[in-house]
Amino acid sequence: MCPRAPITESDTDTNTTAASPHRAGFVTLVGRPNVGKSTLLNGLVGTKLAAVSAKPQTTRHRIVGILTRPEAQIVLVDTPGIHAGSTPLNSRMVATARQSLGDADVAVLVVDGASGLAGGDREVAAEVGRRARVVAVNKTDSASQGALLTTCAEVARLLPDAEIVPVSALTGDNVERLIQLVAAGLPESPSLYPAEQVSEQSERFLASEIIREKIIEQTRDELPYTTAVVIDDFKEEPARNLLVIQATVFVERATQKGIMIGERGSRIRDIGRAARIELEAIFGCRVFLELHVKVVREWSKDPRVLRELGL
Repeated sequence: MCPRAPITESDTDTNTTAASPHRAGFVTLVGRPNVGKSTLLNGLVGTKLAAVSAKPQTTRHRIVGILTRPEAQIVLVDTPGIHAGSTPLNSRMVATARQSLGDADVAVLVVDGASGLAGGDREVAAEVGRRARVVAVNKTDSASQGALLTTCAEVARLLPDAEIVPVSALTGDNVERLIQLVAAGLPESPSLYPAEQVSEQSERFLASEIIREKIIEQTRDELPYTTAVVIDDFKEEPARNLLVIQATVFVERATQKGIMIGERGSRIRDIGRAARIELEAIFGCRVFLELHVKVVREWSKDPRVLRELGL
């Protein structure tokens, strides 16, 4: 595939020697929308933290996942895709990505190895510049050998000083090499978080991401980018091994509310069922999930609502 960043015998040895300093720091994943940054974050951390879908611009927030090993603690930051957008929502998403990039110790540019480089990739590469020490050429599981070689060659021309690593965020292929490269670029430092912590995000946030992911899956192209989820109540009942979650789904028009609810409530039930099953697997308990749909006209353009959503 890519001739650069070969795996050697020493690369596969994860034992820490006494002479190796401990490293810790922030690694920001950047790229255009829909190149697989969120899937990569979830795979590296080993648990689901970010909503994933085939739709671009699924990620709206800065999402932090923490990978702790004896030799290093890698604080991974997933960001919204950098893209041109004129709405307040899009502008805030891109501003979040750029701010996270500025805070990074190591920047990882993620590109799609199956579809190859697009204009958006080149724009992001130009913006990232020397900050991108590592480029993850993602989706090796679905890319042809020729497409991978072409993408790697183009990346090498754009960023000649970067390490290029072909990976599959979906299957985990070659992600160990990626981990080793980013860890080596971190500063010498003790761990920044407790070893057992895997995210900065709250459980409420995770619940909202899972619900939003299921909405995207169920509504497909009918409600592009016009929904948001607010967790109204998140209550644990340990004696019953039960988690009670009440959430409101924002849409922008009454017609969209009808699409979200579906005939006789069939769609909102399907969304709730799919979200509940995944939340029960994540939280390890029974979940009672209650969803409501509310029309908030042009919420994506309202600064007050965007602040309420943490954007």
